[in-house]
Amino acid sequence: MRLFKTRALAAEACRAGRVKMNNLVLKASHEVKIGEVYIIAVDHIHRQVQVKALPAGRIGAQLVEQYIVDLTPADEYSRMSAIRQSGFESRDRGAGRPTKRDRRDIERLKQHIG
Repeated sequence: MRLFKTRALAAEACRAGRVKMNNLVLKASHEVKIGEVYIIAVDHIHRQVQVKALPAGRIGAQLVEQYIVDLTPADEYSRMSAIRQSGFESRDRGAGRPTKRDRRDIERLKQHIG
C-alpha cells in the first residue's frame, strides 16, 4: 500500500492541502512519528493510515505495508470502486482527446467528488 509513487507527488499533495493530521494541513517537512494517524486525499478517497514503525532507510513499495496500518473505512473503498465501474473517466470511442475546457470540467468534477 504505497501512498504516493514519488517524493515529488507526496510534496505536491502536502502543498495542495491533501495531507492532514488532527484536522491540520501538514507541510512536506513534517516529521513522521510512530502512532500518528494521517488522513490523505488520494485517488478520490480519503485514506487514513497510522504509522506503526519507522524504517531505518528508504524501502521498496512492497515493504511499506509492514510500517503502517490502514484505518480507511470500507465505504471509502466501495465509493472508489463505484466511481470506476460507472465509467467516470471514459470517453466514447472516436471522440478524441479532451479539450482544455473538458479537462477543466473533469477536474472540477473530481474536486467536487473528492
